[in-house]
Amino acid sequence: MDKIVVKDLEVDTRIGVTEEERARPQRLLITVELECNLAEAGRTDREYSTTPYDVVADMIHKTAAERPRKLVESLAADIAKIILYRKMAQAVTVEVKKFSIPRSQYVSVQIHRTH
Repeated sequence: MDKIVVKDLEVDTRIGVTEEERARPQRLLITVELECNLAEAGRTDREYSTTPYDVVADMIHKTAAERPRKLVESLAADIAKIILYRKMAQAVTVEVKKFSIPRSQYVSVQIHRTH
């Protein structure tokens, strides 16, 4: 299956288990891999034959901003759900990176969902 990848999209959102953690927006990096058939796009070079990744990026920003969450797992699931609901991919992998553990580069959650 072909893929479109949006790598490490930076978003600010209120996320965390404690109220103190959710009190201010935190920086997250989000990567999505959209599994879709890109044969027609490659053959025709027509914009309508592919998934508009700028629209995907905008959806990710809106989903992250819509409400506070306790868990990055919840945010990843919500992003996957909207991408599949809008038929922007046949399957999607979402990785959310959070910078909350001292002396580590990051913590991440990765989920994979299909129709």
